[in-house]
Amino acid sequence: MSARDQELVYDDLSVLKNSKDKREMWQLMTTTLKDAISFSDLQRSERIGFIIFLIVCIVFPWIIKNAFAQAVMIQFLIFCIYGMGWNLIGGYGGQVDLGAAKNVGFSAYTVVLFMIWWDIPFWISTPIGILIATVESFILGYPLFKLKGHYFAIATIAVTLVWQHIFIDWDAVGGAQGIEVPVKETPNCLYMQFSDPIYYHYFIFILALAAIFFMNWFRKSKLGYQLRGINASEEIAESIGINIHWIKVKAYCISAVFAGFGGAFYAVYYQYIDPYSVLNLELSIMIALMTMIGGGGSMWGPLIGAAILVPLDRYLGAWFGDSGIIGIDFLIYSFTVMVVAAYEPRGIWGIIEKYRCKRKI
Repeated sequence: MSARDQELVYDDLSVLKNSKDKREMWQLMTTTLKDAISFSDLQRSERIGFIIFLIVCIVFPWIIKNAFAQAVMIQFLIFCIYGMGWNLIGGYGGQVDLGAAKNVGFSAYTVVLFMIWWDIPFWISTPIGILIATVESFILGYPLFKLKGHYFAIATIAVTLVWQHIFIDWDAVGGAQGIEVPVKETPNCLYMQFSDPIYYHYFIFILALAAIFFMNWFRKSKLGYQLRGINASEEIAESIGINIHWIKVKAYCISAVFAGFGGAFYAVYYQYIDPYSVLNLELSIMIALMTMIGGGGSMWGPLIGAAILVPLDRYLGAWFGDSGIIGIDFLIYSFTVMVVAAYEPRGIWGIIEKYRCKRKI
């Protein structure tokens, strides 16, 4: 065979290889998209519940005109995103992470500071803020996941408190007083500043919907099965070749992306941030509690927990605050959490599954 013929054969093989790679990539993308949007493997009641959730979120701002109720609805959607991110590492992975607020803070501060320092719009600063939160989680994840159980939880608390005190004492980023988002003269889509809250509602709803589709894909993915295996038994997971440490770090970084999206939106929606609102330990605990009460390690647990505890927290605080009764709302909130946790450690979703089993019997 001549050199020219060999060259032609190599070219043909290269074309075939590229075509095969393209087909495989297209099949992978198609399968991933199908897994994300298909809920056919779930029970009919779950699919109906999801449709009701969609309808309520779509029509809510048109039916409910009360500004406080609309704000609570937006907060509910924000915490849905927080909770689904936490559910990756805390629910499926079984790691009690009490430091999610730091990722919220990194992204929120990045968005606001980039607007103040360089007039960079929301759509550019948000990916940068999420990247910062993800890189920090990756760097800290390696040493943190050498710890187990309550030692890991304590370490995540310590990290969050350290970051909070750094930002409190850091005058360049506003210190303890915090910073305000520069307000444009007219509504501006690039900077996510609108005169009507309906735009914020639908934006955060789209983000929450994207998070739900991702979680629907995740629970069927290799990473999802690996995390559930690690949660069930680390020894068995390791014996079948799962890199436990790397899988935990990977899930920890993905959860930071969820918190980063929520933090970026929080900054432009409230137009003010400080270390006590976006780097607060209470926020981390609230995210974890909502997911665990709703049902950690389940598809719908974060949504159920947020749907119950966010309105409960906001409305109780408003009602008792107006009445001059201080502290009762926290007692009722805490009592509700304790009752659910004592009755069913798997949360409200665990109660639903028990009811299903009884009906089948």
